Amino acid sequence: MLVKDIMNYGAVTIAPNDTLYDAIDLVNEMNIGRLLVMKKGKLVGIVTNRDLRRAAPSNATTLEIHEMRPLLRKVKVSDIMTPKPVCVKQLETLSEAAKIMYEKRISGLPVIDQANRLVGVLSNSDILRSMIDSKNQRREQFNRPIRVSSYAKP
Repeated sequence: MLVKDIMNYGAVTIAPNDTLYDAIDLVNEMNIGRLLVMKKGKLVGIVTNRDLRRAAPSNATTLEIHEMRPLLRKVKVSDIMTPKPVCVKQLETLSEAAKIMYEKRISGLPVIDQANRLVGVLSNSDILRSMIDSKNQRREQFNRPIRVSSYAKP
């Protein structure tokens, strides 16, 4: 199976000059785990939920919410992003993509085409879902009733 068979086409993107506040708002609104950082149509970085949690004030802070917002608006995405993210080609095997994610200890990969243009995202959830779907399809194939010929004798 290839990455293109299970990846999410399209991706939620953000600009390097956008703020931490914008990034947190977008991740929460879209219920996603990562934002791809684009500049002039090129992928320049990635920001994950983990990056956002590290950069945001702790829940234990004594700051009020109205005091935090201006601080979150001062931090730029470029300050917290991982530059030059590891990518995978859409024609790569799922096994190779999973190996990269495991070895690099990352939960998702931007997916690029043969011309190195961003075409989507592959997450560890996508891989797990494909494994579950594949297993269920095999189970359905073997759980079909078998038609026994009238010539069969016990």
